[in-house]
Amino acid sequence: MDDHATISVKEQVSEQEWKARCDLAALYRLAFMHGWDDLFFTHISMRIPGEPEHFLLNPFGLLFEDVTASNLVKVDEEGNVLPPSRYGINPAGFTIHSAVHAARPDVHVVMHLHTDQGVAVSAQKRGLLPISQLAMNVMKDVAYHGYEGIALEAEEKERLVGDLGEKNLLILRNHGTLTCGDHPFAAYTRMYLLERACKVQTLAQSGGNDLIEWDTKMQERVYGQGEQAFTNDLFKEIGWAAIRGRVDRQSPGYDA
Repeated sequence: MDDHATISVKEQVSEQEWKARCDLAALYRLAFMHGWDDLFFTHISMRIPGEPEHFLLNPFGLLFEDVTASNLVKVDEEGNVLPPSRYGINPAGFTIHSAVHAARPDVHVVMHLHTDQGVAVSAQKRGLLPISQLAMNVMKDVAYHGYEGIALEAEEKERLVGDLGEKNLLILRNHGTLTCGDHPFAAYTRMYLLERACKVQTLAQSGGNDLIEWDTKMQERVYGQGEQAFTNDLFKEIGWAAIRGRVDRQSPGYDA
């Protein structure tokens, strides 16, 4: 009998990896709770602490509400699935996430979505507009990447990370949104702000009136005022504990 068949995933991985698995599974459940999931065609990844060449992705074909710490898939830089797992990964997800993780050692979490409002703004020539506090909280940190079709070609990686540079939010033209961070709270909060800003923008545009846009000086002021949410380590821990508590209540079982 295969020993791996009788030993739980938790028993086969390090304590650090298990914590990362639980945090990442919670992010998938949050995406489902917000209505950000696109069946199983988007992805969130997390680098494994102490193993910079390895990261975790969702099992391709499982809905976000079914993702758990145990069924997340561990991959290396070449896209090889490492045991223990009986699942595969989305090739396009690997292309995007492996590119960011390889180019940005400071990044531990990458979120990529295809929401209605995110895709709607990504299809607008001017992109995200400075018409809300939500937008100005992040737009100084937003980059753009031109559409090249479904992300299956390895050659796109260099262009994608070149466009991202040192920023932490990326609008993929005609495609969707991406955020990254050194902590699950940072990546999640950036996505929360970006997605809400996109929703507010599309709602405001539908009103048919002229929009109030703020200048670069105001954009920089608002960005600076809100920057602590992404730089204060204690706040990130407190905030993430609160958010995981919400997942515990509304979508239990992710940490199994």
